[in-house]
Amino acid sequence: MSAKYEYYKPRTLEDAWRLLAEAPQARLIAGGTDLLVRLKKRVLAPPGALVSLRSIPELAAIEARGAMLRLGALASAARLASDPEVTAALPALARAAQWLGGAQIRNVATLGGNIANASPAADLVPPLLVYEARVEVRSAKERREVPLSDFFRGPGETCLRPGEILTAVLVPRPAEGARSGYLRKGRVRMDLALAGVAALVERRDDVCSRARLAACAVAPVPLRLRRAEAQLEGERLTSEAIERAAAAAAAEVSPIDDVRTSAEYRRVLVQVFVRRLLA
Repeated sequence: MSAKYEYYKPRTLEDAWRLLAEAPQARLIAGGTDLLVRLKKRVLAPPGALVSLRSIPELAAIEARGAMLRLGALASAARLASDPEVTAALPALARAAQWLGGAQIRNVATLGGNIANASPAADLVPPLLVYEARVEVRSAKERREVPLSDFFRGPGETCLRPGEILTAVLVPRPAEGARSGYLRKGRVRMDLALAGVAALVERRDDVCSRARLAACAVAPVPLRLRRAEAQLEGERLTSEAIERAAAAAAAEVSPIDDVRTSAEYRRVLVQVFVRRLLA
């Protein structure tokens, strides 16, 4: 017998917070591309209720605020892949969004859902990590900003407190001349990533002045590759420097063997992707 639960569709954040207070066991739902599958497969216990955020307009806005882009949590992957502000300023994020599932999934899956789901293989997270994004989290009484690198606690676990909603992602515009990109591999086109790597590089007089590298699907949470970054900053991007960074990145991750591939193959992918992105 299928599980039954209440479904609520608030039209304001205030109504959403009220519903969460009245039903503490409720789960928030945005696109539902992961949550509904997990409920159907009974990976998750049935929630007391589902509170949909889809009808709260302010959560879908993408706004340019000077040196900052504010990306609403309900912005779909399809929109991130095509929005002029995003594609111009944050090309690695736009590229990751293009690779997220198929067209039907991209039209429904949301930025906030991809983050708050806390999947180790979340494609949108590595680009946001190299852009040093922060998440805006709000409750009925408080608003706070959390560095995305501090948001994840483990697979499926975040720093969100009871009653809090991830409302937006705040991304500083990269410096003029910065280059960024994202590479990933899945078994088939619409599969989860076996490994994904994002990179951002700034150069001054042919020397790397700033390097940011991040990866997904190769550790319990998406993570910055800080030791690999340190191999690049202050160095010319020679083939030797790139090879040292790629080797450091492969040593920094902690992939696992599973039914989809081996830990060793994931480590090789990280090394190859870092090398290709920097080249």
